[in-house]
Amino acid sequence: MKQIQFKYLSVIALIIFVSSCKKDFINLTPKGQFLTENYYANRDQAYSGLVAAYDLLRKNAGGFENMITMMNAGSDDNYAGGGGATDGAGIQGFSNYTINPNTMPGSFWSDHYQGVFRTNILLSKLPGVDMDAGEKARFTAEAKALRAIYYFNLVRLFKNVPLITEPLKTSDIYNVTQADPAAVYAQIEKDLGEAISDLPPTLNLATEAGRLTKVAAQALLGKVYLYDNKKTEAAALLAQVNGTTPGQPNQYGNYLLPKFSDLWVFTNKFNAESILECLHTDKSNADWGFWGSSADEGNTVNQMVGPRSYQKTGPDAPDIPSGWSFNVWTQDFYDLIKSDPRFPATVLDLKTLESNNQAKYIEGYMNTGYFLNKFIPRMSDVRTGGGAVELNFQQNDYIIRLADCYLMEAEALGATGSRAQALLDAVRARVGLPSVPVSMDAIKTERRLELAGEGHRFFDLVRWGDATTKLAGRGFVAGKNEILPIPAHELQGTKLVQNPNY
Repeated sequence: MKQIQFKYLSVIALIIFVSSCKKDFINLTPKGQFLTENYYANRDQAYSGLVAAYDLLRKNAGGFENMITMMNAGSDDNYAGGGGATDGAGIQGFSNYTINPNTMPGSFWSDHYQGVFRTNILLSKLPGVDMDAGEKARFTAEAKALRAIYYFNLVRLFKNVPLITEPLKTSDIYNVTQADPAAVYAQIEKDLGEAISDLPPTLNLATEAGRLTKVAAQALLGKVYLYDNKKTEAAALLAQVNGTTPGQPNQYGNYLLPKFSDLWVFTNKFNAESILECLHTDKSNADWGFWGSSADEGNTVNQMVGPRSYQKTGPDAPDIPSGWSFNVWTQDFYDLIKSDPRFPATVLDLKTLESNNQAKYIEGYMNTGYFLNKFIPRMSDVRTGGGAVELNFQQNDYIIRLADCYLMEAEALGATGSRAQALLDAVRARVGLPSVPVSMDAIKTERRLELAGEGHRFFDLVRWGDATTKLAGRGFVAGKNEILPIPAHELQGTKLVQNPNY
């Protein structure tokens, strides 16, 4: 898990030892050749396959085409930003709803299917691996849960996707067809449901940090149930995650951090509020030659959301490196959050700092002066070793955290009753806000403020049926833009059908 803080192993090495250059290479028997057919021979090789399966979690914040900045750009809270209208055709097109099959970044499809492919291979090979039965069961559970994560992203992004649960032969690739979305959700729910019992309740963070746990699978399945409109099931499962008394530690030791701002301190990895997070490091020596290829392990969101050519000119300004000015906040979101206690951790108000002669920066595209402070790194996080500074930021990113689970359970409960009220109150109390009567509108507002900039808002709007109203001014078309176009090259020579109205 290049995103995972347990032992790094090579994934699939192709090494051919040639004993003599005089021999015809065609007649040589490869030695030390690790291919799918003969690789999963023991526990260590199975573990290496598990590492490879985890690796695609990096899609959340790794590389220019990452889930967080892409999904933020399509919401009503952020603009794509960046250096100009052509700075990333995909992210710009999603932000103004001109995206089409030719500008859709292919990696949002291919990276997730690469994760599916790796988990399918591992699951097909594990039964034959000679290893401890308990550990084999855990590996199997992790692979199923990872496959579920990748398919959950795929079905939310594209809706009409192939459902592949076995390794494909090369000859079968071009005959694959799309599945009913209900079947995809059923598989996701099956995988997560089967994974829960064989995942550990806790981890040894010194050696296993980042691996899936029982509570992570429960939280993810509760979220999937909510998106699949199975609210009773979602509420029941999320209640197991959230614990008996909202605001108090759950049975796994998770609780809301007392200070909201501590969630965004880059050294505060795997804290008590984190349910599942993706690990990043500044030790990979990543450089531009392999940026976005899975070999770079830094958090690219950190670089993307910072202001361009930033200069600290007064004592009130933060000490931060320069960035690329993506995901600037809209004025509408700024007006909503400016009096909320979460404002300082969420918004870097350079507009005010510049007017007070505390900082300077070069304005980017669609600049508002309001930047995504949750992910802007501090100078203490700047890489001093090898590789490109811009590609080696180490802040982890949350895939799911406890406050998200509180608000999802309150929503699944129909936004009514004493339990839903207590869940909403706990999220607000953490930042010093008083109780407000629980309602769907209150939960929607709280999610917008609590989870701002973390990549959830677009999916929330679509799930609630609010996207048409909230995003009409950005060009959103109902019946089309709830999902993305399938990248054009994925359809060539296949039986796949493009999504409606694209």
